[in-house]
Amino acid sequence: MNIAFFASSLVSAYWNGAATYYRGIVRALHERGHHVTFYEPDAFGRQQHRDIDDPPWAQVVVYGAGTEAEVLRTVEQARGADLVVKASGVGVHDALLEAAVLQLQGPNTLVAFWDVDAPATLDRLHGDAADPLRALVPRYDLVLTYGGGEPVRSAYLELGARECTPIYNALDPSTHFPVAADARFEGALGFLGNRLPDREARVEEFFLDAAQRLPQARMLLGGSGWQDKALPANVHYLGHVYTADHNAFNCTPRAVLNISRESMARYGFSPATRVFEAAGAAACLITDAWEGLEQFFEPQREMLVARSGEEVAAHVAALDADAARRIGQAAYARVLAEHTYAHRAAQLDALLEGRSQPQEVAA
Repeated sequence: MNIAFFASSLVSAYWNGAATYYRGIVRALHERGHHVTFYEPDAFGRQQHRDIDDPPWAQVVVYGAGTEAEVLRTVEQARGADLVVKASGVGVHDALLEAAVLQLQGPNTLVAFWDVDAPATLDRLHGDAADPLRALVPRYDLVLTYGGGEPVRSAYLELGARECTPIYNALDPSTHFPVAADARFEGALGFLGNRLPDREARVEEFFLDAAQRLPQARMLLGGSGWQDKALPANVHYLGHVYTADHNAFNCTPRAVLNISRESMARYGFSPATRVFEAAGAAACLITDAWEGLEQFFEPQREMLVARSGEEVAAHVAALDADAARRIGQAAYARVLAEHTYAHRAAQLDALLEGRSQPQEVAA
């Protein structure tokens, strides 16, 4: 298939937490014989903070997003693709893109909405009956989501989606894997995540509270936006951590921490990309508790679960090198067996099989 993908960025993870998800999915689709053209706007300084060059497994088209006319000309370039994807959270002209890609729908072109932040999107749609996306959801041939399980699927079906299927985060073993420790990232616990409105309070609860309880332990905080946040003295702020350093970041501290954003924790079944990246590096992961975790990993054997900063601190205090290594190796075996992007791309292929004739829906 020829696939046209409109999303935030494939080449830059700068203020773009979905980058590694896109890379894993697109590379795996390429390996299954599909051709992907990835359309991304020149916005938010992402092109100035690239993590990778244009990859051989996708054609990257960077378009100017200064005017609606520029965006519409770019959308027209995708006409004739077998599958057109509009991802959520492009960041500029999202409403325009959501409507414009539907004009590409035809007898041989499926158009999908791929929601990489379904809990936030659904909260927005439920809170605003006049949101333009509400009227568009039933017109897409299918809705795909980054996660969310049955709660998200049911919510989209109630909004009129013809079909909604989660394509969960996963591991790309070619980019995330065990490496040697790096002295820059030595510490008892590391957390990597950008500062976002529905994440900050949970970072305070699970990470900063744990740091205050273990004042002699060196804690690492990576991600954009935390530079003016009051931090405990034992928290070392790293700033933006480029994806080239993610393996070392995951492999070096005694443990790494996953903290779900508030909306994702509320819906459940939404493991962050970094859960699988950490497992792929054989890291010992401590995660906040969220519904559906057992569907992906076995708690206490393949990763540790905490319901508060106090429990995070207790896990860190109790961990020795042998226990951390044992947990990390168990997670590594599980992720390779069940949760790679090759598994997700095969799922998507099976979902799309036989769908070359989309239904005609009046505008």
